[in-house]
Amino acid sequence: MPRAYSILIVDDDEDILLSAKMVLKRHFSSVNTENNPHKLEQLLQSSPVDLILLDMNFTSGFTSGKEGLRWLKKIKKISPRTEVILMTAFGDVQLAVRGMKEGAADFILKPWENDELIQNIKLIKGGEISPPPSRKRSKPRDRQEKTEIIGSDTQMKGLFSIIKKVAPTDANVLILGENGTGKELFAKSIHEQSTRAKGPFIQVDLGAIAANLFESELFGHVKGAFTDAREDRKGRFEAAEGGTLFLDEIGNLSLPLQAKLLTALQSRTITRVGSNKVIPVNIRLVCATNKDILNMVKEQSFRQDLLYRINTVPLTLPPLRERNTDVSELVAFFAKKYAEKYQTQPISLSAQVRKQLESYAWPGNVRELQHMVERATIMGVDSLLEFGTNEPTATQVVSATLNLEEREKEAILQALKKFDGNISKAAKELGLGRTTLYRKMDKYGL
Repeated sequence: MPRAYSILIVDDDEDILLSAKMVLKRHFSSVNTENNPHKLEQLLQSSPVDLILLDMNFTSGFTSGKEGLRWLKKIKKISPRTEVILMTAFGDVQLAVRGMKEGAADFILKPWENDELIQNIKLIKGGEISPPPSRKRSKPRDRQEKTEIIGSDTQMKGLFSIIKKVAPTDANVLILGENGTGKELFAKSIHEQSTRAKGPFIQVDLGAIAANLFESELFGHVKGAFTDAREDRKGRFEAAEGGTLFLDEIGNLSLPLQAKLLTALQSRTITRVGSNKVIPVNIRLVCATNKDILNMVKEQSFRQDLLYRINTVPLTLPPLRERNTDVSELVAFFAKKYAEKYQTQPISLSAQVRKQLESYAWPGNVRELQHMVERATIMGVDSLLEFGTNEPTATQVVSATLNLEEREKEAILQALKKFDGNISKAAKELGLGRTTLYRKMDKYGL
């Protein structure tokens, strides 16, 4: 019996190790993790490893990637046949090219796209790519695909019309809507239809950034600005130069941080932490929130002057219950998508089930519907939602999701998917401690 393809993930971030293992163990039987690169020599000598996913920075605040290159050389010296995929959160093209020259099979940017990571590994495993040490890549793989927003409801048509008029301008846009209504998709669509489409689209979840890291994350820092600042680093404003900066969950910002953001937006300049140099920035701003921001202004928890600055053009996305005629179209879209992903037949709906789905309130909006269709596809029963005596009706499927434990499990799955398996961010989204979330994941077998 052939030996299982062995994968080792090496990163000092436990969340990265857990999320990567959760993704890969569904496709590969031998997936192990290690948070200490100094154990690599021992691990490679004790048993064969086919592929290593290697982080490039192990020392806190160290972002040059030199550590990763050093460990890459050591891996190739100890075990030349072991392939290495470099992982970096900073997308340094020069660094990636250098890593390829020194023997890396590929590189991937964090946070990665799960499907892309799996596909890259399968290509390497299958021998379809066996790049020599001198293989070059002039730029990271282009992940941009045209964003498709499904909907023929009158409200949706009105939104599409507004986007068509607004996108080519540089007007700031504020997207309002409940969780799961597609705010990120609309932001991407605005970028793709703008004159900045060839520039970067940089998304920042303001609700996930700690207050003490806000300035460093958005404006960058210089070497020596604080204890762990060992290298100069660009912030998100500079990263979005010439493109679009999408500030998601802007309603979560505290008043002091709102003031700092307002200053940068008014002056169109930023100053890196630890520097006195003023840097002009050229970005298109799109913001989003699920909060009642007008009420927040009345309650003085959100600055009115900041609202004026970001709210040149408001877009209010309707919840799915207000455009229920789009449900069937959305089901068909996701059924096709997941049938292709899982290589099976698309699920189908009877007229009666369609009516049942259209009458459901969908508290989780499009995201809830999407996960339900994916779940049905994974179960592998053709026409699972088809109405019949021997099969669960749509009402039964939907009702089952209303079970308290099922809803909790679904919420955890949604949070993990939203943050690509990042446990800390998912726990924060759910209002749980990390330990509690780990315990619940174990309970539900996630």
